[in-house]
Amino acid sequence: MSLNRCEQRLFDYLQAQRDERQHWQQKVRSVLREIPDEHAASLRLEADLWRYYLERSAVAAPFKQAAVHEGLSRTSMRNLAELLLRLWTEPRPKPKGRRSNDDGAAG
Repeated sequence: MSLNRCEQRLFDYLQAQRDERQHWQQKVRSVLREIPDEHAASLRLEADLWRYYLERSAVAAPFKQAAVHEGLSRTSMRNLAELLLRLWTEPRPKPKGRRSNDDGAAG
């Protein structure tokens, strides 16, 4: 999975900051418990991750420097949200799809 610059910066920061990483691991798991649909959960996390990125841009060096050089235009955090869901939650069984030739009739 490929991350944009902002996502990669945030992911690297979380990997380096144990307390922050643990907070986000709990948050990711909590959001998935609250919103069992992974697609909907990733949308919620994407918004939360962007707000966190903005917050860090005011106080943490790598984010402050990037904000000066790149600005703070809204950037998608969707790939990062999906990656964190994959990394920090238990894999879920894929729903079984209906086969096209199975109409449910016995015979």
